[in-house]
Amino acid sequence: MPRTALLVSTALFAALLSPTAAHAAADPAPTPVDRFEGEVPFASQPAEGIFTWGSDADDPPTLRLADRADAPEGERVLTGTYAISGWGGFTHDYAATGPARDWSAHQGIRFWWEGRGDGRRIAFEIKDGGAHGEASELWTTSFTDDFTGWKRVEIPFTDFAYRTDYQPVGGIDHVLGLTRMWGYAVTLPTGAGGDFALDGVELYGRADQSLRASVITDAAVYPVTEGGAATVRVTLATTGSAPVDEPVTVTYETAGGTATPGRDYTPVTGALTFPAGTASGTSRTIRIPTLRDRTAEAAETIPLKLTVTGAKAPAEIPQIVVDAHGLPYLNSKAPVRKRVADLLSRMSLAEKAGQMTQAERGALTAPGDIAAYDLGSLLSGGGSTPTPNTPEAWARMIDGFQLRARATRFQIPLIYGVDAVHGHNNLVGATVMPHNIGIGATRDPRLAQRTGEVTAAEVRATGVPWDFAPCLCVTRDERWGRSYESFGEDPALVESMETVIQGLQGAPDGRDLKDDDKVLATAKHFVGDGGTTYGSSTTGSYTIDQGVTEVTRDQLEAIHLAPYQEAVDRGIGTVMPSYSSLDIAGDGQGPVKMHARADLINGVLKGRMGFDGFVISDWAAIDQLPGDLASDVRTSVNAGLDMIMVPYAYRDFTRTLIDEVTAGRISERRIDDAVSRVLTQKFRLGLFEHPYADTTGAARIGSREHRAVARQAAAESQVLLKNSGGLLPLKTTEKVYVAGSNADDIGNQTGGWTVTWQGASGNTTPGTTILGGMRATGASVTYSRDASAPLTGYDVGVVVVGETPYAEGVGDVGNGHDLELSPADRAAVDRVCAAMRCAVLIVSGRPQLIGDRLGSIDALVASWLPGTEGDGVADVLYGRRPFTGRLPVTWPRSETQLPINVGDTTYDPQYPYGWGLTTLTKTSGGGLSTLYRLADTAARAHGEGAGRGAVDRAREIVQRHLGDRITAASAKPFAEADHLLLSGRYAQAVRKLIAAYRAG
Repeated sequence: MPRTALLVSTALFAALLSPTAAHAAADPAPTPVDRFEGEVPFASQPAEGIFTWGSDADDPPTLRLADRADAPEGERVLTGTYAISGWGGFTHDYAATGPARDWSAHQGIRFWWEGRGDGRRIAFEIKDGGAHGEASELWTTSFTDDFTGWKRVEIPFTDFAYRTDYQPVGGIDHVLGLTRMWGYAVTLPTGAGGDFALDGVELYGRADQSLRASVITDAAVYPVTEGGAATVRVTLATTGSAPVDEPVTVTYETAGGTATPGRDYTPVTGALTFPAGTASGTSRTIRIPTLRDRTAEAAETIPLKLTVTGAKAPAEIPQIVVDAHGLPYLNSKAPVRKRVADLLSRMSLAEKAGQMTQAERGALTAPGDIAAYDLGSLLSGGGSTPTPNTPEAWARMIDGFQLRARATRFQIPLIYGVDAVHGHNNLVGATVMPHNIGIGATRDPRLAQRTGEVTAAEVRATGVPWDFAPCLCVTRDERWGRSYESFGEDPALVESMETVIQGLQGAPDGRDLKDDDKVLATAKHFVGDGGTTYGSSTTGSYTIDQGVTEVTRDQLEAIHLAPYQEAVDRGIGTVMPSYSSLDIAGDGQGPVKMHARADLINGVLKGRMGFDGFVISDWAAIDQLPGDLASDVRTSVNAGLDMIMVPYAYRDFTRTLIDEVTAGRISERRIDDAVSRVLTQKFRLGLFEHPYADTTGAARIGSREHRAVARQAAAESQVLLKNSGGLLPLKTTEKVYVAGSNADDIGNQTGGWTVTWQGASGNTTPGTTILGGMRATGASVTYSRDASAPLTGYDVGVVVVGETPYAEGVGDVGNGHDLELSPADRAAVDRVCAAMRCAVLIVSGRPQLIGDRLGSIDALVASWLPGTEGDGVADVLYGRRPFTGRLPVTWPRSETQLPINVGDTTYDPQYPYGWGLTTLTKTSGGGLSTLYRLADTAARAHGEGAGRGAVDRAREIVQRHLGDRITAASAKPFAEADHLLLSGRYAQAVRKLIAAYRAG
C-alpha cells in the first residue's frame, strides 16, 4: 500500500474512533497549497511560482523537487541546501495576474517538515492583502527544529504577528484578513549551512471569530510627564470591516513594571465590552493617571495588562512610561561634559553595552528589543528602507524606533545612521550628487561643502541624524570596486575636498549639530582602504577590496593618514575603520585587520591626532577577525572601537561584551570611555531634547534649489580629455545623433549606492538623464541606443558609454568586471564615429581603457557618475558652462600599468593626473616666456588666489601645447604640478609645468 494511502486510512480510522469526530466532520476539508509534485513551477512574479531570495548572491538557498520513497504525501518533496550569512529563504507566490485566495474559512496552515533536531528556528510567514505577493502585508511566526524525521507542523493563524522589522508595503490595515492571501515564505536560519525538506503545505481546520477580529492599541509605548495621564486607545478591527458576530471583552489592569502603584501612579482596572454587532474601527480609551512626588527619578514603567475574549489580543502589552525627570543629565543648559559624566555614573554595565551596539533595523527580532537590550543605535544598510520609500515613511519609522527607546530607564535616544554617500541616496526622490570621484574632479572645495549641506538637510529632514560619509580613502588602483567613493589618488586632493565635513556637520566644535539641517559625519575607512594590493582580498570572490595594504611607515603617513588629521581638525564626529588589513614594512606584525589595530586607532587616531568622537565598526567587520566571537569583541573593543555594527547579532554581541567585561578581559575604564564618546555626540546632536524627526525641511528634499547644487556639481565634474578641432561645446543649431547605453539611463548615471546597495540600471529614482538634459536645451537630438538607426544627415554624434552600477568588492576588476567598454558600447562608438565627427562621454566610476579607439574620437569626456542631474552634463556640452574639471586620478593606457599614480617613478599614462581641457571663451596664450613670467608671479604671490591663478594659466598653456602628444616625459611633471598646486607650492608647480612644456 502506498504510504499516502496508509496515512489517509490511518487518519480516517482514528477519526471514527475519536469522540471529537462529530466536531471534526464540521471542519472544512483541508485545502492544498503546495504538494510539490510539480504542479507549482520554480518561477517568480508575475507568474505563480516558488523562488528564492537572500541578502547577497550567496544567501539564496538552492531548491529542487526530489523523489522520496518516504514522502509524507505523493512521491516528491521540496528539498534544498543553504548557507546564509545575512538572510535568505524561499517563497511561494500566487500569480499576480490571478485572483488572491480566500483562507478565512480555516483555522491555520500546516506542512510536513523533516527535522534535523538542531534546535534552530525557522521563520514562516504568510502574505495578506495588497496588490500581489510582493506588495502585501507580511505576517510571521516561527517553529523550532527540535525533532528528527518527518513531523507535521500545524500553525493556527492566531500565532501570526504583523512584521514590524520589514514590510514590502507601508501597511494596509494591520489586520490579518485572510480573504485575499497571496502565499507564504520560509526564512531559513543563518550561520552554519544545512539542508531541509518540506512537503504537503495545506490549510486546515475551521476558523473562529478570533481570526476575524483583533484588538489593537494605538501604540506600544506611552511616555507621559510625571503627574500627567496616559490615554491608551483600544480599537476593534475585523476582516473586511464586518461587524463582530459575538461580543468581544477586554479586561485591563495596571500591574508589574518599575513604577510603584499609589506612589507613582493610580492603579486602574476594569473591562471594555464591544457587543455583538460592533463595527470594525470602534475604539474605547483607558486613562492611567500618574502622580507627582517631586523627586528626581529615572523613567518608570507601568504595564497595562489586557486580557481579550472573542478576538485576538494585541501582540504586545502596552507600556506607560513616566518620563525621567530632575536628573542633572537632563539639564540642557549644563555643559555636555557634565551631562555625560552624570548619565554615565548612573548606568549599569548592560546599559553601557547597549549603547555600544548598533543593529540593522530590519534585523530586530522584536521592536521591544530596543528597550530590552538598551540599544544605542540602528542603521539602514544599503537598500534597507521603509515602504513606501518616502520622506514621511522614513520619519515615521525612525520616530517609532525612538518611541521604543523611551521605555528604557534613562530614555537615551537612538542615533540612527545611513550611508548617504552622494546625497540621501537610499531615498527615492532625493537629490543624488555625483559620486566623490566626480566631486574631486571639480577641484571646488566650496562646491564640495555645498553638496554636503544639501545632503545633510535632506538626511536630517527624514529623522536621520548620522551619515556614514565622507569616504576619505586615497584610491591607488582603479581595479578597486570602491574607486568612485574616493575624491582621488592624491591625498592633497582628498584633503582639499574635506570641506564637505563642514557641509554635513557645520562648525568644527559641533555647535551646529543640533540644527535641523546638519548631521553627524563619519570619516571612513581608517586607514589605507584605497591602497590594497590587487589579488590580496580573501573576501569571497573579491580581488582587491578588503585586501591588504602594503606600505612603509612613511607611505602610510604621507598618503593614507594625512586626510584623517584634516578630518579631526575639522571636528569629524565619528570614524569608521576599514575592512582591509595593514602590513607596515618592518613592524614585524605582518597583515593585521584594521579593526584590530590598537596602535593606529588608540595610538594614532585618538592619541596623536586627538580625535574625540567615537569609532564605529563597519558592517559585521569584527566577524573577519581571527578567533571566536568573544575574541572578536575583546580584540576590537580593546583596539579602540566604541560602537560595533553587528547588523544581525546584537543579542549575542551585548551578552558577549558583558561577559568579557565581567571576566576582566575588557576594562570598565575602556567601556566608560567608549560610552562617553557615544553619549557626547548624542548630546551634541540635541537628541535628548528632540529625539523625534524634525520634518520642517522635508519639502526641500529633491527641490529645485537642491538640484541646482547637484546640477552645478555634475557640470563642474566633467573632464574634457580631448577636443580636436573645438568640437565641443556643441551648438543648439546642430543636428545631433545620440547613442550608447548610458545616454538615457538614470540608474547607470547614478551608479552604486543609489536606492539599493549595488544600485541598478533603469528608472530607479527621479532625475534627468544626459539625453534628457540635451533635449531640454531645445537642440535637435535623435537617439538610438545601439546606433542602429540611420546615421546620415547629422552634424555631430554623441556616444554616452561606460559602466553599469556596482558597489564595493562586487565591482572589483576580475570579479565579473573589467575596465573595457562593453561590446555593445564599442560597436556604438565605432558606428557613430565612423559616420560623423563624434564626442564620446564615459559614464563610469573609474577610467575606462579607450586608447585603441582614441584616434577615431574627436572629443572625449570623463563624465564619472554625475548623479540625478543630467542637465549639468548638457550645460557643458552646449557651452552654458565651460568645461573646467580635472582628472582626480591618472587615466591609464592599459591595465598592465596598474597601479599608476602621480609621483610614480615610471609614469606614462594616457592622460596624467590633473589633465582637463577648458572651453572658457578666453584661454591663456603664450609660450615659454609667458611660463617663466608666471613662475615669477607665483613665487612673489602673497595670496592663494594669485598663486593659483598663475598655475591655472600655466596649465592651460601647457595643455594647448601638448595636445594629443602626451609622453612619459611630459606627463610626469604635469601631474606633479597639480599635486604641488594643491599643496600650496605655486612656484614649484609652475616650474614643473615648464618641464612638461619643454618635454612636449
